[in-house]
Amino acid sequence: MNIYLGLTVLICLSAGFAYVNRRFLKLPFVIGLFLLSTLLSLVVISSKLWLHLPTDEIKAYIELADIDNIVLNYLLGFLLFAGALHTNWNNLKEQIKPIATFALGGVLLSTVIIASLFYGLIGIFHLEIDFTYCLIFGALISPTDPIAVLGILTKAKVPKKLEYTIVGESLFNDGVGVVVFIALLDTLNTGSFSFSHFGILFIQEAVGGILMGLVLGYCLHLLLKSIDHYETEILLTLAFVMAGYTFCNYIHISGALSMVVMGLMAGNFRQKIAMSDTTQEYVHKFWELLDVVLNAILFILIAFVLIVIDFNATYIMVGLISVVIVLLSRMLIVFLPHRAFPKLLKLTDREAGIISWGGLRGGLSLALVLSLPYSETKNILLIATYFCVLFSIIVQGLTIEKLAKRLTKTH
Repeated sequence: MNIYLGLTVLICLSAGFAYVNRRFLKLPFVIGLFLLSTLLSLVVISSKLWLHLPTDEIKAYIELADIDNIVLNYLLGFLLFAGALHTNWNNLKEQIKPIATFALGGVLLSTVIIASLFYGLIGIFHLEIDFTYCLIFGALISPTDPIAVLGILTKAKVPKKLEYTIVGESLFNDGVGVVVFIALLDTLNTGSFSFSHFGILFIQEAVGGILMGLVLGYCLHLLLKSIDHYETEILLTLAFVMAGYTFCNYIHISGALSMVVMGLMAGNFRQKIAMSDTTQEYVHKFWELLDVVLNAILFILIAFVLIVIDFNATYIMVGLISVVIVLLSRMLIVFLPHRAFPKLLKLTDREAGIISWGGLRGGLSLALVLSLPYSETKNILLIATYFCVLFSIIVQGLTIEKLAKRLTKTH
């Protein structure tokens, strides 16, 4: 299947599922697309029993599609820049303490908690997985994905500070999660885990990514300020995202964090000086539309991962229990600092509950686990990750609105 044909299939499925969802299901956009894509995947998997579909060929096409490469090397940079571009920095500053706590300390703590519990879990089932792989699982499943929940929170009219906290956390913990994952994977490739080696790699990726984002953001600002032609300025933003993200990954610094910082600068740093009102309108609308299209493709791709998974009863049990482990870890990283430093985070118990339940997992987690070298360990981690993402998007995504409305009724 060539690239154009593959893209055609994805766009047609996205449009068809979006129409069915909007016309009949009326679910939040990405939840509806993910649910319909998952149902289609189940049809393909079960077709051997009741329908003559070329299942093996479909599975081969999906494996050849290299989904992890598509998400990590192409979609992620666009999605993070678009999300940051539409984020008001002044709003984030109001919640910078909880954002920093959950995005940095939360990801690191969550990685350790999940790894420890998962290592105990696989021991119960007599599976052999190195603890470093458990840490890798913790790193890839810890970042949250706000795409599905933000629209619901806005609709439920939750306090704005919750929305800002979830947005800010998700923007930065995606980057932090990728950095931790890459550092862990690199230490694994050296033969043994080393805290010093991990620390050096983490600082290189994280600090380098932030600094590069500042440099790229300022250069983009200077170029946008020097002209007033919205078509050219849109092309400039597109070029900076594509070239900047590729360059960051090439020199081994975090392209994810770089795109977040650059997006925040493009959307907030002297924006009225850099862009006219007309340019601002077109730039924001362009990136909003691109964000919607790419998210549609992303959630269809991650649902199709179901087709290439090799299931067995033991791995399914591990996957189901992993959902509980991830939920428990999320509660701990939210409520521990909330209880220990109430004046720092300034959250009520109900608000902490919404933030905890609103920590959805998405395409990034699946892309990271798919990028692991092939082994039986990878298959176990893939099944565990898929169950966590499936539960997160379908169950948490569809119930967060009720929790949010309960919160608003108490205020």
